[in-house]
Amino acid sequence: MRDLPISLLRTFLRVADTANLTEAARQLHKAPSTVSMQLTRLEDLVGHPVLERGQYGVRLTSSGQHLLNHAQQLLNLHDQIVGALKSPHPIGKVRLGTHDQYASRTLAPILKAFVQRYPDAELEVFCDHRPDRLVDMLEGGKLDLALVEMLAGTEGGVRLKKDDLVWVSAHEYEYPTESPLPLAVFDEGCYHRRYACRALDRADIPWRIAFTSQSRAGVLAAVRAGIAVGIIPRHTVEQDLQIISTALPLLPDTEIALFSAARLNEVSARLQQTILDSQQFGENRER
Repeated sequence: MRDLPISLLRTFLRVADTANLTEAARQLHKAPSTVSMQLTRLEDLVGHPVLERGQYGVRLTSSGQHLLNHAQQLLNLHDQIVGALKSPHPIGKVRLGTHDQYASRTLAPILKAFVQRYPDAELEVFCDHRPDRLVDMLEGGKLDLALVEMLAGTEGGVRLKKDDLVWVSAHEYEYPTESPLPLAVFDEGCYHRRYACRALDRADIPWRIAFTSQSRAGVLAAVRAGIAVGIIPRHTVEQDLQIISTALPLLPDTEIALFSAARLNEVSARLQQTILDSQQFGENRER
């Protein structure tokens, strides 16, 4: 069995993430010909084609998908070992982008543990309800990591946890049967809003936007006040809210995904590994 060089695996993961050789080369700061040569060398070592190249990009073969499932774990472990040998207390800045529903709940204990373990690290967290914008910021060099919610079955990032969207209301809320359904939603660009409105349209259920906010706290304040119905991931439902399981259409399954920049400094790699190893995500991550 021949060894697989770490550099080749890094290139493969970036190509698999972008599904485009030219874009992967740009993010890796390499010539497209160099990326193509590295992929060819990797396929020679693996013994099977890992990518199918076409006019509109590339896609994984079955062997490529199998390799993808393990390559990220290998790279994460490699970077963790190298980082630990370099410095027990790394110094530097890590920029994390996420939805505030994660920053205020799921991520809170993870970030607390990270700051306590690496007190010299400079952590910056940017919250936005638009996953597309967060990924664009990462690809534009403005973020190191992005923890976002994606539609199940889509590509990109390391998938950490499966979930689904649900309709929620205050416990005493009475569902309107004749008037348009009032919704409390994030501003335009939010996946929750988009999927909910599409589902209602398909079910021929009239609706109206009754409340908008850029934060989870604002949306849920309107829901708790009985102003409107909200749409949130099932795992974030709190005890003072009820899930509306009848009368309204089902909403799509989602996945929490972690996107990482092509090049991470030591501090960013440590936070990446902390998230991947966390109790909140490590036990649920797709292998």
